[in-house]
Amino acid sequence: MNEEPLRQRIGVYGGTFDPIHNGHLKVAEAISNAFALDRMLFVVSAIPPHKRKQAIGSPFHRLAMAALATAHSPQMFVSTIELESPSRPYTIETLERLRTELQPVRLLFVMGADSFKDVTSWYEYERILSEYDVIVATRPGYRNDENIAANLAPQLQTRVVDLRGGGSPFGAGLTGENIESPHIYLTDYVEVDVSATGIREAVAQGRSVGDLVPPPVASYIEKYKLYRNS
Repeated sequence: MNEEPLRQRIGVYGGTFDPIHNGHLKVAEAISNAFALDRMLFVVSAIPPHKRKQAIGSPFHRLAMAALATAHSPQMFVSTIELESPSRPYTIETLERLRTELQPVRLLFVMGADSFKDVTSWYEYERILSEYDVIVATRPGYRNDENIAANLAPQLQTRVVDLRGGGSPFGAGLTGENIESPHIYLTDYVEVDVSATGIREAVAQGRSVGDLVPPPVASYIEKYKLYRNS
């Protein structure tokens, strides 16, 4: 008996979300639809290991904005698993804990192209790429970059499934045991050129960000005077 239908398919979208913006939400919605996800978890990080030398906004504000942005979506949830951790967990530790707590489940880890290009510097990155499905959401400029996975070891490159151009994971020629094993999916479902850095800079310069973040998030940023000194 195939047990796959009994397992929930849950996306894990990790990041600082400083702040969460429309690009994050459009990517999450598009991937949820394409991969038939039951849920998408936005895992708000405390201070990611690879960003510990950078100034990161208060985790309480970042969590609040993520909750406001996803409040009206029945499939999108915010996870506090990393904020509640007594340590600063690595991604592989967060994924292991989620898999244990949510089983039976199939986790699909979502990451941006910028992070993917640096993934070989992550702690136990080979386990992430071999034990879990990974969905890479490319931004404008990466669409025709055929070498985006060139930094991976040959055994990991065999797991890459290029869905750029609007391909479906269910029509990618994966069958039998092959479709059951984890893969690295390259996608370009959404090309929204918006970044959290750009939003913080815009706020600091007194410009409106109402078209870049959900209205409740824009109101929250204004109310608590966030990013004024970014």
